[in-house]
Amino acid sequence: MRLLQLILCAAVLVPGAGRAQVDPEKRQLFQLGYNQSFQGLGPVAAYAYYYLNLPDWPREGQTLRLAVAPVYLDGELAFREALGPQTHLAFGAAGGGFADSHSEVRGGRFIKEESFNGHGGEVSTSVYHLFNPGAQIPLNGIVRAAFHHTQYDRSSRTAVVFALPADSGALRLRTGLRWGGREPLLTPNAAMELSAWHEADFRANDGSYGLAGDRVSEAQSQLFWGRVLLIYTVPERGDHFSLNLSAGTSLGADRMGGYKLGAALPLAAEFPLSLPGYYFQEITARQFVLMGGLYKVPLDARQRWSLTGFAATAVVDYVGGMAQPGDWHSGVGGGLGYASADKAWEVTLGYAYGVDAIRSGGRGAHTVGLVAQYDLEARRTRRKAAEPGVGPEKSRGLQRLFRGVFGD
Repeated sequence: MRLLQLILCAAVLVPGAGRAQVDPEKRQLFQLGYNQSFQGLGPVAAYAYYYLNLPDWPREGQTLRLAVAPVYLDGELAFREALGPQTHLAFGAAGGGFADSHSEVRGGRFIKEESFNGHGGEVSTSVYHLFNPGAQIPLNGIVRAAFHHTQYDRSSRTAVVFALPADSGALRLRTGLRWGGREPLLTPNAAMELSAWHEADFRANDGSYGLAGDRVSEAQSQLFWGRVLLIYTVPERGDHFSLNLSAGTSLGADRMGGYKLGAALPLAAEFPLSLPGYYFQEITARQFVLMGGLYKVPLDARQRWSLTGFAATAVVDYVGGMAQPGDWHSGVGGGLGYASADKAWEVTLGYAYGVDAIRSGGRGAHTVGLVAQYDLEARRTRRKAAEPGVGPEKSRGLQRLFRGVFGD
């Protein structure tokens, strides 16, 4: 039963469709990620999906994007310049099982009796606009409206006395600006991003649920967040680093709609809030500031084997009912990686320590993790790791800048 639950839950942790531009690159990617805690039994921390992006399909001027998992599908069809120069129109649909499930984690404990399944789907309409065509670093904007419906049911461990939230439809409105960006890859060669976002949810059914109505599903909530990101691979040497700073606040956020921090799963969401060593989505915050970094060093001349070190730290303000002692959370870790010569295969096995995670023995938690990617297009094009192609999410100027720092 645990194996079946793992497969189903991992299958629906796919990145959201909310990218701020229509991707011009053809992509076929298989992504896999898994974290396992040594202490206690936390929520399933895994993702597994196939990602497909097809420019000029089914017709010229159209782009199809799909993320496919065994029990979930997320797709979008974009019509380039349908609304004028550099302004694209897209229609999306997503749905399946378990994607809206809730895992109750409080004080370092995964409380199965207060956790439940959520299934649903949505349809969306998006408008993308490029503000600075021809610039080295693109500035893209997005406006999206989506209708989302969720149906809840009990898991095998949900307490009989626990009342589920009412099934509900919701209108979701998202706006955002993104300067730069990153490709949907496990290890992009170079990326830079400065972005700001707002998302508003308007639920048709709100009200109390839980144990004797001790928690509330809010009728309206608003999220405001931003991210600064820098990724670079040093030519020839192959050293790779990533730095990121994310921050967010909210209005009306509840248990199910707050910011979720925890685990180290880099491609489980469009904006992953990673805390190495923690359970998946262990921390539920009303507002937060999160800083993280990663450095990878090749171990051999062919740059197939590598050692990686990573760390993250966050200060949070908890959602009501989810507070625990201490507002700071930090995690560190390291891993051994392998990449094929054409970078079609990438695999990293790692260990992480959650410095401030609460467990039965006090503070501190240990996890192991595995992330892997198979890039079909990398194998076909023989794209070299240190020679990224030109695209809307890359900057040649960024490469020139860091060559000046690290040398040729």
